[in-house]
Amino acid sequence: MWIAGVELDLLLGDVRSLKQKRSAVRPLIAELRRRFAVAVAETGDPELLRRAVIGVAAVSGEARHALDVIDEVERLVADRSEFDLLAARRRVFSADDDFGAAGE
Repeated sequence: MWIAGVELDLLLGDVRSLKQKRSAVRPLIAELRRRFAVAVAETGDPELLRRAVIGVAAVSGEARHALDVIDEVERLVADRSEFDLLAARRRVFSADDDFGAAGE
């Protein structure tokens, strides 16, 4: 099993309230879930109005497939005109990595 993840640091457009931020970020999260069947969450400080950090994870039996999904996610976000993608930080884990067992 392989897990590929990316943390996307976004600069939002003309956002002046948390309500406007949510209305910009929620549709992106929903689209990523629907199109790519990935786990997605806003992981950054929700109080920052013009910034959002989105975490995305893909799980696959093959590392290349998980990375391909993350590549497509990053491309889709980078192509969106309502956001500026400031940074994309990636990580890849395998089942052989020592995560520690749950409950230990």
